[in-house]
Amino acid sequence: MTFYQVLVFIHIFSAILGMGPGFILTVVVKSGKTMTELRHSYAIRHKLHIFVMIGGILLLITGLLMGALNTSLFHMGWYVVSLLLFLVALAMGPLVLSPRSKPIKAMLESHKGDEIPEEYTRLSKKLFLYENIENGIFLIIIALMITKPF
Repeated sequence: MTFYQVLVFIHIFSAILGMGPGFILTVVVKSGKTMTELRHSYAIRHKLHIFVMIGGILLLITGLLMGALNTSLFHMGWYVVSLLLFLVALAMGPLVLSPRSKPIKAMLESHKGDEIPEEYTRLSKKLFLYENIENGIFLIIIALMITKPF
C-alpha cells in the first residue's frame, strides 16, 4: 500500500466514522419529550459530536495531503468545490451553529421542571434548520467525491 492509498483509506474511514454520526445529531435530540429526556439527548449528542469533530479534522488533513501529493486535484472542479464547501461547513460551526446552540444549552441547565418550554421549540427550529443546511452541504460533498463530475 502506498502512502497515498493509506491517506485514501483514512479519508474514507474518517468520512464514515465522522460524518455518519453528524447526520443524526438533530434526530437524537428531536426524540426528547421532556426536559429530562432532552438533557439526556443533548448529552448523547455531545458525545457523538466528538466523533464528528475528529472525523472532520482527519477529512480535512487527509484531503489536503492527497492534494499536496497529487497536485492535479487542485485543477479538478469537484475537488476544489468540495474543499470550498467543506470550509464553509466548517465555518458554520462557530459562526452559525454555536451562537444558536448557546441559548439552548443555557436553557437546559437553568430550566426547572420537566415541561419543555415554548422558547426551546422556537430556538431549536432555527438551530435544526442550519444543521440541516450543513448536512445538505455534506451530502453534496459526498456526491462530488463519489461521482467526480467535473
